[in-house]
This record gives sequence, structure tokens and C-alpha cells, in this order.
Amino acid sequence: MKDHFQFLDLPRQNPPKDPAQYRIHHWNEIYQQYDSAVVSGQSARCISCGNPYCQWKCPVHNYIPEWLGLVAEDRLFEAAELSHQTNSLPEICGRICPQDRLCEGACTMNDGFGAITIGAVEKYITDEAFSQGWRPDISNIKPNGKTVAIVGSGPAGLGCADVLVRNGFSATVYDRYPEIGGLLTFGIPPFKLEKKVVLKRREIMEEMGVKFVLNTEVGTDIDFQMLLDEYDAVFLGMGTYTYMKGGFPGENLQGVHEALPYLIGNNFEVENWDPGSWLPTNLNDQDVVVLGGGDTAMDCVRTAVRQGAGKVTCVYRRDEENMPGSRREVWHAKEEGVRFLWNRQPLEIIGNGRVEQVKVIETRLGEPDERGRRQPEPIPDSTQLIQCDSVIIAFGFRPSPSDWMVQHDIQTDSFLRVQASPDSEYPFQTTNPKVFSGGDMVRGADLVVTAVFEGREAARGISNYLSAS
Repeated sequence: MKDHFQFLDLPRQNPPKDPAQYRIHHWNEIYQQYDSAVVSGQSARCISCGNPYCQWKCPVHNYIPEWLGLVAEDRLFEAAELSHQTNSLPEICGRICPQDRLCEGACTMNDGFGAITIGAVEKYITDEAFSQGWRPDISNIKPNGKTVAIVGSGPAGLGCADVLVRNGFSATVYDRYPEIGGLLTFGIPPFKLEKKVVLKRREIMEEMGVKFVLNTEVGTDIDFQMLLDEYDAVFLGMGTYTYMKGGFPGENLQGVHEALPYLIGNNFEVENWDPGSWLPTNLNDQDVVVLGGGDTAMDCVRTAVRQGAGKVTCVYRRDEENMPGSRREVWHAKEEGVRFLWNRQPLEIIGNGRVEQVKVIETRLGEPDERGRRQPEPIPDSTQLIQCDSVIIAFGFRPSPSDWMVQHDIQTDSFLRVQASPDSEYPFQTTNPKVFSGGDMVRGADLVVTAVFEGREAARGISNYLSAS
């Protein structure tokens, strides 16, 4: 029988992690894999709550207590099958989701006993199942003759394709990059997500019947009208790639870098891929200031450390408690020597043609805005100068709607997000009935797991729409 009090005898145990002084000299993932005995014991700490808060806090609503129970009983393949019922990319979400703010943050054991290591177990399930030969079984699925084109192979597009082929549709994914994954592959650093993980997911999806057409940009290499003519429906999952500026002087100085091109260029260099237009920026021996407090900012500071930067400073306008990024990533950055300046708002980047300083002012948190988030207010006479050689701006991203959307009646809102409601008759249908969309280009920049969920929900909308037409 299950020991419902195992959490009293067995404390939370994270997977082994490379020491900071070692990991800053390589680009591999910093966490090692559980062994079977440890993962079984850690999974058995779950008390199978009657109301599983972890499951409700998870954007895809994973059956977390159930697959933890299966792992505890060494029923790995069943756990993998159950995990894939709700999540198209569990091995990726297990690595990069901010579990401390989602499932583990909501875990009942988090109050005094240490949350169940849900993310690490999720990662283990798929990694180990794949290595032992498990594959999603869609042998009983009969093709329905309907075809869907998917534009963008990021998490939303992959989630959509996964659900479609499991329901008998033919799914073809178009992407401008030479490999699938979007920012999973080209934006997220390999110390958080090694690229072989995404390549394995491509292999699995191709075995399931998903077709990938890469190095192909819709609107440039092929016309969007062709997709409308040749397919029964189209899904758009092209993400958000336009970076948000601060609107202060000096952003155009030499030595100021946008976060996304910086990360993409570094990934191309680390993986030894042909960079094309994504030329790498090496910050070796430079004093670097990163402006922003989200996960992209954490990716930038930790990348700069590995490039051998002399000093890396993260400047954020709120306090640590109110930063949007993962607490785990902040802690990793601190371990790796990053300095944080909280409650500092940038006013100007100073230099004679090239970056020399960043001028900031101290802030305090004022009253909450209409979203309930307290806004930073400048403190008079508190300006400071930070000496630096380079600045990376990581204030987030907004959608970049293509010109061809207008001519095909795909409408956007005032924030340039595609209008596609999850609550419509056919979830995530756009103003063009044949076109659906989900993920960041509908919601705005958000979590990978949220994009996966919306891609899967859009697949449900596409299925209902084509069944009714």
C-alpha cells in the first residue's frame, strides 16, 4: 500500500546540479537526471490531494498526481502515455517551465515540507521513456482526409500539430528557420534546454506523421493564399519577435544590443550552425548591464557570464519579490556571479558614440494599477551611474503581424495581437473563418506551456470547424 506519510521521512531532493564554478565554463544543461530509485521515492512523496492544486495551476492541467503515482510504482510507459494526453512537449516544459510559480508553487507540500519535484519528474518520464523505446501510439487513428497547414514550429504550432494528427488530420508545419522549435531552439540557451531535446521531439512527431517544411517563410518564399487554396484550414503560431524599447536616450549607441538577436546569435555559434544573418555578439571581458527582470533577461545575464564577461549586472525597476521571471533562474544567476540592482529604473544610456554608462534612478513601489500590479515610482534625487561596456535591453516582446494578414482579413487588436478568442464557437478562430491562431501572437509574450495549451485548444477548434463544414 502507498505510504501517504512518506513526505515526513523523505525530504525534497532536487536532481544533482553542476556547481556554479564549473557550469559557467560550459553550455550544457546544469541539472543531471534522476536515477530510477530517487525518482520513484520523490514521486511517492505526493499525497494525492483530493483537490490537486498543482493540476489546476498548470496551464495544460496535467494529470500530475496520477503520473507521479505511476512513476512511484515503476510504470514508466503508462506515465508517459498519461503525460502526453495533456501536454505535447512534456520533456521541454519539465525543463523550462517556472514550476516555482506554477505547479510546485501550488503544491500542498510546499507549505513546510518541500514541494514535490514535479518538473524534474516530468522531464524524467519522457526522457527515460524515449530512451527505452516508448513512442506515442497512434496506430488506431484513421485518416479523415482533412489537411491543415501550420505556420510556425514553436510550442503553439507543435501543440496544434500533435493534437491534429492524433485525430486523423494531415498536418504540415512551415517555418522560416532551418530547424523546428522557434525560440525553443534558437532563443533559449542550451544550458536550459539542450537542442538535442527538440531534435528528438521532431523525430517523434515525424514518426507520428507530421510533415515539416523548413527554411520557408510564408509571405516571402510561398504565398499565404497558396495555403488557403491547398489546405482545409490554417493555424498561425508565429510568436512574438519585435522587442520593446525603453524610449530613453542612448538606445542606439554602439554596444547596445537587443536581447533576442543576442541570444539567437549565440545559439548559432554554440551549436556551430551556419549563422546566416544572425551574427554572434561576444561579450568576453566586457562589463555588461542587462535591463529587465524576466526570463529573457536571466537568459542574457547567464549567457554573458559563459561568454567570459568581466562583470554582469541586472537592473530591474521593481523589487525581487515582484519580478516576472522564475525565482529559480534568478538564484542560478546569483550563484553564477550576476549582480542584481533592484528598484532601479533606467533613464539614459550614456556614451560618446559607444556605451560608457547607464543612468538609473531608484524607485519605490506605489499603488496597484488596474491589473493589480504595483507600479514603480521614481525617488527624487536618487540617480546613479553604472559603468559598463555593453547594454542588453530585455524588456519583452510584442507580436509582429505580417503584412499579408490584412489582405486576408486576419484582424489584430490595438496591441497588434491576432484576434482569436478561446471562448468562441470554434476556439481560437480568427476573423478569417478558415484561419486559427494561438500562443504569443494572440496572448502576447507568455510561457511556453501556455502556448502549447492554446495550440492544442486551437486544434480542437479546427477539428470542430471542419467537422461542421
